[in-house]
Amino acid sequence: MNIPMPTAGAVRLTHLGVIRARGNDATSFLQGQLTSDVAGLGPDEARLAGFCSAKGRLQATFIVWKAADAILLACAADLLAPTLKRLSMFVLRAQCKLSDASAEVGLSGVIGEAAVALMADAKPWRTRDAEGRLLIRLPDAAGTARGLVASSGDTSIHATAASISLDHWRWLEVQSAIPTIEAATVDRFVPQMLNFELVGGVDFQKGCYPGQEVVARSQYRGTIKRRMFLFDADVPMRPGTEVFHAGDPGQPAGMVVNAAPHPDTGWSALVEAKIAAREGGALHLGSPEGPMLRPAELPYPLP
Repeated sequence: MNIPMPTAGAVRLTHLGVIRARGNDATSFLQGQLTSDVAGLGPDEARLAGFCSAKGRLQATFIVWKAADAILLACAADLLAPTLKRLSMFVLRAQCKLSDASAEVGLSGVIGEAAVALMADAKPWRTRDAEGRLLIRLPDAAGTARGLVASSGDTSIHATAASISLDHWRWLEVQSAIPTIEAATVDRFVPQMLNFELVGGVDFQKGCYPGQEVVARSQYRGTIKRRMFLFDADVPMRPGTEVFHAGDPGQPAGMVVNAAPHPDTGWSALVEAKIAAREGGALHLGSPEGPMLRPAELPYPLP
């Protein structure tokens, strides 16, 4: 018998960590490193951003927002340390101090009525201060309202809202089709391969950042031949696992980006793949003879 899917609740997001950027040059430094317009970030909004290599490959993805005297960046916990080290290499003489603030800034996810109660009718990516907590309205996923709560030691949300599992939250992350770079997928994808520009993670009007020429060239020359798609499968799927197309078994056709157990049965995953492979024939997990992936519908249209 299937367990009813939770419709409301909260969970501590232990799979995420927080980097803090503080100092007079924090905004200008991040403006020159990330794919989004950090300088134009308002006090009541958050946004997605990426950190690319010189070849335009994503090293990390972030949710970015401003605190009282700092800029905070939430990213995958398993690559926070190397990302912090790499970003710090570029600070040089800028008055910007980067640090791991994960122990000071706790992150929780809220869904359903619990999210609506905190965020009211706020639009996605708007923020709200409430009793020492910063609330970020996230895009809905699978018809479920979602919010991110950032706080310093405040656990009241968990006392008043039912608990949901981290697996369920991560399944909703997959259903939102907003990708998160994890340790297994660092340096694998240009942003457009993950639809990152479609969900607001790339600003093509801002100034330069590492890899900007590659990202812009991919956009304006119409050379995007790979995209991220949503799939289901009957077996566990892990980030970094290659997928193969039945018609071209000699080489991988793509890679799992993020994955989570389905609340009913099986697994769901975001998979980067060749557009031609997605449109014709079957994709298989791990090998040409591996488990078949079942296409699911993205929550937004592809160009």
